[in-house]
Amino acid sequence: MEKFKLDRINELAHKSKAEGLTLEEKEEQALLRAEFLAEIRADVKASLETIEIVDEIRS
Repeated sequence: MEKFKLDRINELAHKSKAEGLTLEEKEEQALLRAEFLAEIRADVKASLETIEIVDEIRS
C-alpha cells in the first residue's frame, strides 16, 4: 500500500478520536481499511504458500 494511503488512514483515525468524522470521511476510512486488510491477507497467503513442511520422523 502506498505511504500516502497509510498516512491518510492514520490521519482519519486521529481525527476520529479527536473530533469525529463526517460521513464522507467514514466511507473513505472504511474503503482504505478494506484495501489495507486485503493487502495484508494477500501477503500472509503468499507467505504461507511458500512454506514447505518437512517431517523429520518419516525421513
